[in-house]
Amino acid sequence: QVQLVESGGGLVQAGGSLRLSCVVSGRNFNRYAMGWFRQAPGKEREFVVGRGWGGTNLIYGDSGKGRFTISTDNAKNAVYLQMNNLKPEDTAVYYCAAQATGLATRSPEAYNYWGQGTQVTVSS
Repeated sequence: QVQLVESGGGLVQAGGSLRLSCVVSGRNFNRYAMGWFRQAPGKEREFVVGRGWGGTNLIYGDSGKGRFTISTDNAKNAVYLQMNNLKPEDTAVYYCAAQATGLATRSPEAYNYWGQGTQVTVSS
């Protein structure tokens, strides 16, 4: 089974930036759609940003557009989430996920593989 491992979370002051990383095992990384989700205490898991196979189907969630960007490094089997101008309401556990059909969606149910998450805390 494919495994995903996130890193890069931590504590940051409002207005600051973080870059999250997700390393993906397996031989089919280039075929996957990749997405980032987050979940704050007491809230449902929320779609942040995703990109389909070959750079198609780039989509954003409601909160991150204009501040967050997704990128990939195929040589490293890695996907990144660059987060700028962070706000306290961005505080959550962030998860990366892979979708085997290559089409990114906002629905967490559509994704096949998940990392264990990395905590992001934004202070005011």
